[in-house]
Amino acid sequence: MTRLLFNTESIRDFAIQENEISFYRNLVKRSPLDILMAKASSKRDDYWGKVITYSKKVFVPLTNMCRDSCSYCTFVKHPDHPEAKIMSPEEVLLSAQMGEKKGCKELLFSLGEKPEKKYVKPKKALEALGYNSMTDYLHDMCKMVIEKTFLLPHVNAGTLSEYELKKLKNVSASMGMMLETTSKRLNKIGEAHYACPDKVPIQRIRTLVAAGCSKVPFTTGILIGIGETFDERIEALLLIEKINNRYGHIQEVIIQNFQRKPDIAMAKHPEPTLNDMLETIALARIILSPSISIQAPPQSREGTY
Repeated sequence: MTRLLFNTESIRDFAIQENEISFYRNLVKRSPLDILMAKASSKRDDYWGKVITYSKKVFVPLTNMCRDSCSYCTFVKHPDHPEAKIMSPEEVLLSAQMGEKKGCKELLFSLGEKPEKKYVKPKKALEALGYNSMTDYLHDMCKMVIEKTFLLPHVNAGTLSEYELKKLKNVSASMGMMLETTSKRLNKIGEAHYACPDKVPIQRIRTLVAAGCSKVPFTTGILIGIGETFDERIEALLLIEKINNRYGHIQEVIIQNFQRKPDIAMAKHPEPTLNDMLETIALARIILSPSISIQAPPQSREGTY
């Protein structure tokens, strides 16, 4: 039986078979966690060895407005919120120069998805800067960073068309977008992705595939604990691996855990346990190509993984 998530023929090529999911489900069921982790660690060490490298980067939130309203998000501000803003070119350059002075080699642009398509205020703010879209403004900010600093810009702009990906590719070292989940259930009313047009799984999968077609070095990942099932976590990881097998463009996969915050709609939603995280991280390492780095953000939970 095929788990057909999509209607588009080209996307359907990446549909995951039920027997693929059941194989890893059974692997986890019959493997104690320490054995699963040892298997994952061995695969990691065989490819990467024991040396850990890193590159300092400066984080630049180009805008904190977004047309999505994820129930777990603390980054996004409604356009009427006093803290809602689009950074000016002067603010971007100042952030870049400050990062450069502190030894950063890279700059990460992060932003909400297409706020100008839903709200008047960000649309007018962009027009005042001389732009019709956040993507066009982002392109020019990347170009400015390249021309006026030694930093390498990276882009985390959410769902993008093939045209947008190719345009941004010319002014960025890499791009990224969290897949988060393959679960369409989570777009229903009362769920984590309700009223989030950019979080419909097919839209994010189209971006992953388009990035591969355009040969864009890419970071993606899954968000666990937002209402998805364990099988859906496996499905998302298998999908990422299948897309990467076709295009070879995915550099890194992030395993991010949901955390409760007092000011979000999911303030009372249960968090994934430490065992949930360890199990999912290990499974990701086992499923994914060894060339793909796996990141589990250390700030996400007390203690370390």
